[in-house]
Amino acid sequence: MNSVKTYTLFTDHDVYLFKEGRHYKLYGKFGAHSVEKEGIKGVYFSVWAPNAKKVSVIGDFNNWNHKDHILFPRWDGSGIWEGFIDDLPWGTLYKYAVETARGDILEKSDPYAVSWEQNVQAASLVSTTWYEWSDREWMENRWKKNNLKAPISVYEVHLGSWVRDKEDPDRFLNYRDIAKKLVPYIKEMGFTHVELMPVMEYPYDPSWGYQITGFYAATSRFGSPQDLMFLIDRLHKNGIGVILDWVPSHFPGDANGLYRFDGSHLYEHEDPRKGFHPDWKSHIFNYGRNEVKSFLISNAMFWLDRYHADGLRVDAVTSMLHLDYSRNEGEWEPNIYGGNVNLEAKAFLQEFNTAVYKEFGEDIMTIAEESSDFPMLTKPVHDGGIGFGMKWMMGWMHDTLDYFKEDFSNRKFHHHKLTFASMYMYNENYMMPLSHDEVVHGKASLIYKMRGDEWQKFANLRTLYVYMYTHPGAKLLFMGDEFGQTNEWNFTQSLDWHLLEYPVHKGLQILVKELNHIYTSESAFYENQFDKSSFEWVEADDLENSVYVYLRKGKKRDDVLMIILNLAPKVLDYKIGVHTGTHWEVIFNSDDEKYSGSGVQPEILEEKYEEWRGYQKSIMVKLPPLAGIILRQNKDKKYKLHRIKHKR
Repeated sequence: MNSVKTYTLFTDHDVYLFKEGRHYKLYGKFGAHSVEKEGIKGVYFSVWAPNAKKVSVIGDFNNWNHKDHILFPRWDGSGIWEGFIDDLPWGTLYKYAVETARGDILEKSDPYAVSWEQNVQAASLVSTTWYEWSDREWMENRWKKNNLKAPISVYEVHLGSWVRDKEDPDRFLNYRDIAKKLVPYIKEMGFTHVELMPVMEYPYDPSWGYQITGFYAATSRFGSPQDLMFLIDRLHKNGIGVILDWVPSHFPGDANGLYRFDGSHLYEHEDPRKGFHPDWKSHIFNYGRNEVKSFLISNAMFWLDRYHADGLRVDAVTSMLHLDYSRNEGEWEPNIYGGNVNLEAKAFLQEFNTAVYKEFGEDIMTIAEESSDFPMLTKPVHDGGIGFGMKWMMGWMHDTLDYFKEDFSNRKFHHHKLTFASMYMYNENYMMPLSHDEVVHGKASLIYKMRGDEWQKFANLRTLYVYMYTHPGAKLLFMGDEFGQTNEWNFTQSLDWHLLEYPVHKGLQILVKELNHIYTSESAFYENQFDKSSFEWVEADDLENSVYVYLRKGKKRDDVLMIILNLAPKVLDYKIGVHTGTHWEVIFNSDDEKYSGSGVQPEILEEKYEEWRGYQKSIMVKLPPLAGIILRQNKDKKYKLHRIKHKR
């Protein structure tokens, strides 16, 4: 006898939107939901399996028997199976037993489950995302912190390896335990946002979370959905925004996951040229299928809605947009126009961005991890763009790291690796990433990418950070890079926090903290960061000295900062052209002893009213070795020239 009763949460309009690919809140319909039928409390189950002969709910409540609790197929041909089972408590383990057209029985976890078991079986749990939030003030005002005219400095974190239990290093800390350590640290360091590498459920630790099986489930390796919400809540109450990594590009072929969910290619594209990723041995979503689009856009909405996320960093966008990504000739099929753009993926990303920005406005941001020069990625959809808020500036990252690896005598031959970004930096809204991808797989940690002896390595890295923080665009730094982690990132263990006992590492951490403060307090660095009016080269071509000089400008005419980078290991007395009527003071020096620098103090040695390289007058500045300094245009109208130290 079937113990399932008829019940539905779907209206005809819900089904219509689902089939049209325009239902963006399916998490309120699909999955397991606590409901009451005729005065009896129980759980409503619903799942999409249009090619199944039969679907039943199996679990610890019925000894995993697929004959006892058979769901009912909807009459409308939607492929939705649903039903009500009474008297099931929270924490009940369950899966769907899906009988395929061939008669095979597949045991599948719930694609919409909000919690999964953390073991090989990985069953779904009857659970809830109810949580009593206390971040109302943040949510009402977060648009001030999340819009493109605000300073955005992101600390990228892998929760499993930021810190581990000291007494049991093999044990993950709970989200709540992490909150006690992570929240005050980020606040102290002055980062405006944290980006969490995927917290959705994933089976394989070495994937770092990028091979997701439970797209709606907070990974239970760190606790419950409410535990993750507690972490986000505490971050918000301390003025810190939360960006989540989101992976709509692919999924693994685990037997209990989305792959061949009802015995057919349901979520993945059936053509392996579009549906299989050769690098990651994973499966690619069918972006042309409306129900899959509804699944994915609802998933994005879910994390922004239920978990109060402030943004989504969308992983592997390049692989989504290019049919020939990581494929040789003959292994991919051109689109209808003969090109290599995946038109269905492009349309999906446009629809995703349109939907989430319509729902949340400037309260949130979407960020594309995209490594090609795909055009108009951050331009509005109505103008033909893809609609992202920002994209990672991968070209800047590669050119910058390549430059800093060069021997000092060779840098003049690579000088324009640091100026090239200015040729395109306003084509898109960019975030400059120094991410986890750059410190794994034999690439070396950031500190060991730097050229020279130990002192020179740290001096180089301090100057690189000055360059990043003063360059137009948002910032992103991976955990450990702020104090000069020497080992490559290892996801199986905690960061090497003991390094902070050494002055060079502690000094680097202090420098990053102060750069965050300067970046967030000096409006010239951020209020026009995506506008051409915010940047001016003063000296871009001094190859022989490896010196760069540029201005950053705010909205007010006198809100101007000058950045000088000396990327040679020697002290220089350096002449710089300035505008008439401007006077300057040094406000930051990366060579300061408190950062474990050599302690050479930059000075304005001389100021003359004589033309220099197109400017009406000039100043002579003493530059420390391998250092970045910041000068502020003095706003005191009574500034007197006798305050300037004249050259002896």
